[in-house]
Amino acid sequence: MGHGSKWQKGKLQADTSKFCTLALGLNIQGVCALTFGKTLSSEMVKWFLLQLVFALVLGTGQADSTCNSAGSTCQECINLGPGCAWCKALNFTKAGEPNSARCDSVKSLEKRGCQKMEIINPQNDMEFQMNKPLVNSATNVIQIKPQKVKLFLRRGSPQKIEVKFKRAEGYPVDLYYLMDLSYSMKDDLENVKSLGGKLLEALTSITKSSKIGFGSFVDKTVLPFVNTHPEKMKNPCPTKTEACQRPFNFRHVLKLTNDSNVFTSEVGKQSISGNLDPPEAGLDAMMQAAVCVDQIGWRNVTRLLVYTSDDGFHFAGDGKLGAILTPNDGKCHLDSDGFYADNTKYDYPSVAELALKLAENNIQPIFAVTGKIMPVYRELSEMIPKSAVGELNADSSNVVQLITAAYNNLSSTVILAHKTLPDGVHISYTSHCSDGDITSEKEGTCSNVKINKEISFTITVTAHKCLTNKQSFEIRPLGFTEKLEISLQMRCNCKCDDKPDLSVYCNNKGQIKCGVCSCTEDRIGKFCECDPGQRSTQDLDAACRKDNSSATCSNQGDCVCGACICHTNPNKKIYGQYCQCDDQNCERNLGKLCAGHGQCDCGKCLCDKGFGGTACECANADEQCKETRNSTTCSGRGNCTCNQCKCIAGYQPLFCKECPGCPSPCPTYVHCIECLGFSSGPFKENCSFACVNIKHELKEELEEENACKEKDSKNCWMNFVMKELDGVSQYHVLIKKQTECPKPPNVIAIVAGGVVGVLLIGLAILLIWKLVTELYDRREYKKFEKERAKSKWNEADNPLFQKATTTVYNPNFNED
Repeated sequence: MGHGSKWQKGKLQADTSKFCTLALGLNIQGVCALTFGKTLSSEMVKWFLLQLVFALVLGTGQADSTCNSAGSTCQECINLGPGCAWCKALNFTKAGEPNSARCDSVKSLEKRGCQKMEIINPQNDMEFQMNKPLVNSATNVIQIKPQKVKLFLRRGSPQKIEVKFKRAEGYPVDLYYLMDLSYSMKDDLENVKSLGGKLLEALTSITKSSKIGFGSFVDKTVLPFVNTHPEKMKNPCPTKTEACQRPFNFRHVLKLTNDSNVFTSEVGKQSISGNLDPPEAGLDAMMQAAVCVDQIGWRNVTRLLVYTSDDGFHFAGDGKLGAILTPNDGKCHLDSDGFYADNTKYDYPSVAELALKLAENNIQPIFAVTGKIMPVYRELSEMIPKSAVGELNADSSNVVQLITAAYNNLSSTVILAHKTLPDGVHISYTSHCSDGDITSEKEGTCSNVKINKEISFTITVTAHKCLTNKQSFEIRPLGFTEKLEISLQMRCNCKCDDKPDLSVYCNNKGQIKCGVCSCTEDRIGKFCECDPGQRSTQDLDAACRKDNSSATCSNQGDCVCGACICHTNPNKKIYGQYCQCDDQNCERNLGKLCAGHGQCDCGKCLCDKGFGGTACECANADEQCKETRNSTTCSGRGNCTCNQCKCIAGYQPLFCKECPGCPSPCPTYVHCIECLGFSSGPFKENCSFACVNIKHELKEELEEENACKEKDSKNCWMNFVMKELDGVSQYHVLIKKQTECPKPPNVIAIVAGGVVGVLLIGLAILLIWKLVTELYDRREYKKFEKERAKSKWNEADNPLFQKATTTVYNPNFNED
């Protein structure tokens, strides 16, 4: 083993120890199943990590149920939150349970046996009161849809509204030109005097209906803002040789008109003025131009306010320098000559006040200012919705181009915003723009919106409390006249369809109200069954004890007319005939009751779907019970518990793949192999039925070394390989096409060989017999000869002996 491998092994051992320690600390079953001296493979390390992840998931907090802490009536229940529902079914609560036990989530109520039709769970609803389609014609323009909706809201339940907007072409425009006439703008005024025709010409290229107006501003006519010396009040110019008009705060010069000649004439009459300090009364002038709608002549069209200046502006609080302490009231104070008459009475407006009034009156400001003060007005523009800033040349020669560019930029940006909301109502926007979705609590915004291009917004409205009266508010695209009117009506009451008559369920002593008896004055009890004066105190108290040694109602309830009414506890739900049960005294895991994935019912965890274990600590996940993602859980030969395989007898974890002690299946399935591979054998007629658990494949040759070899019914050898599939007794078999059968016998050769063999054997036996007898005879003969040689016979004739031959002589015979 190389150094790198040694290092990896050492690191693995160290990591194993850490994992084991952490696993034991987290109480993960089966994670630390290590024996001393053994290390984990990398796969096991990954498995441990996943176990730890599951443990952390199981340990995440269990959401506190707001429904269990209160809600003794249906109305109180549904107003706790959108997740709370009320079961009006009769006899739904258990013995000792208070009426608040009827208040729970819909899922919990259904799990506890409450039918869906018996559950009171008001939902949001929306009614379109005006929903005209988007139109862009010469006579009618509708850019927003819908135009008016009515929402029926459940407290805390969000309601979504889909709003569509299509920017129309040639939308009418009103432009009010507001100019700084302090002495430093002297050169600019000369260019503005010839601006009317160019402005209308530029607006005509954008829309067929446009009007322009003119106003000017300097500063408040008190020290230290202007020189109040009588001569300087007549002519505030630096030198007496120049003619300047009297200082003023704001003056409305020309009402909106479509006549460029009138604009040129009125502006041509204007002359420069002067003040002392650099900041001007620009915010005062903008406020009056915004709120004096009739005097300015604003139409219900796109309204542009062009603000030109070469210096900064005063804002709220600066009026104290001139002893002006009254805050700006945001109202119109123009006199008959168009002057802001009360400028010395009210302080300058704040930026927030001005922004609010501009939004309320649908006015989009365009700040055309010189380069040196651009940063100041950029910051101001960021605080005023739907506003733009452009750099003005020193002599205002580029003002028309600046206004055109700013208008195109503003009109291509669609901002959907709301006015003041009713108390307790929250709203959020999701803008579905061409460059993606944007979510905001303040407004919905889409940029670079082209003409006739439809965009959409999702508006989410949530009421966090029950509104006593009908409320309404508006949402409008800034810079456009259309709006969406939204009216609200709350659903904070239960509609249980109860009958007003006395009910048998309440012993004819009370009415049913959402499943609960409302008893008459002389009766109490769950079913109005109790008359308090008919039973003794001892009897009533005894009926509320589980046994003689227990406390009344387990010290967790009140004995009312012989029945326990359990206390309502914000931290737990108490129930049972004797209030002996609650939903908190159950096993915990990682500090969470029932691991956060179950309900505690009288000391026992009732686990949610997907979880198990005594403390619901085990997620019914099976990732670690599968060898691959598409594998069968525990190879089909075990159960996955706490993400670990519990294998059937013989098979071993991790995946129940191997069974070292199991006998070979080859002899068991030899008849199936014969019928599947060769259509013969005992199972030939019902092979598909008898061998349904085997998938087979014929092969010319088998490459596996551990092939099985068994004889078939024809005494031939079959070669095959059995691979166990997922499941019990499921196999995939590779069968060699050719069997190995012995050759048939040669009868002739066998017979001939037999005959020859018998003859040879017989001959051999004869030869052996002959040899044996010969040897025996020879031995006997030798013995005879030997004995004969030893014997001595008497040679005398026996008189009784007669020879066996008789000699007869022929007398007639002549030897010659």
